[in-house]
Amino acid sequence: MKFLVFIAPNNFRDETVSTIKVFFERWGVDYDISSYSKKECVGAHGAVYNPSINTNVAAVANYDGIVLVDGNGVEDYKLYEYRPLLDLLLKFNSQNKIIGAVNNAIKVVARANIINGKKVAVPEDIETKRTVLLFHGVPSEKNVEISGNIVTIKGGSLEEQVQELLQHIGAI
Repeated sequence: MKFLVFIAPNNFRDETVSTIKVFFERWGVDYDISSYSKKECVGAHGAVYNPSINTNVAAVANYDGIVLVDGNGVEDYKLYEYRPLLDLLLKFNSQNKIIGAVNNAIKVVARANIINGKKVAVPEDIETKRTVLLFHGVPSEKNVEISGNIVTIKGGSLEEQVQELLQHIGAI
């Protein structure tokens, strides 16, 4: 099993990436860190990752799913308007592969227009709530919502939520 973990070029949430890495490695899920930058990406607290693959050339056939990491970089780079990323999400969705998003990265999944009628864990920020409603997602109060191939995560214990994702994909 292999996942693509997408991060913003800068200002992503370091703790989200490190938690995902720890759990993926613990349960034998292979992954590539991806961004649309070819340079090193720096998190909000200084963690540095060199993307192993540029998002523009990532082939959906090589992955079982994608996880979008949260953080201020989602807004700084307006990732919800980045067409190659939205197109990549459409490809993952058309092949019914797992699409995960954490907190404000949920807005990117909504803007890809793939949440129509699906339950979505919506974080507290008003803009993300508005975007989910605009694209006909069904807001959920749960911290983790699994609706078909879409997994959305907000608030709570990220460790427990990533574990729930891994259970859903059959890694645990």
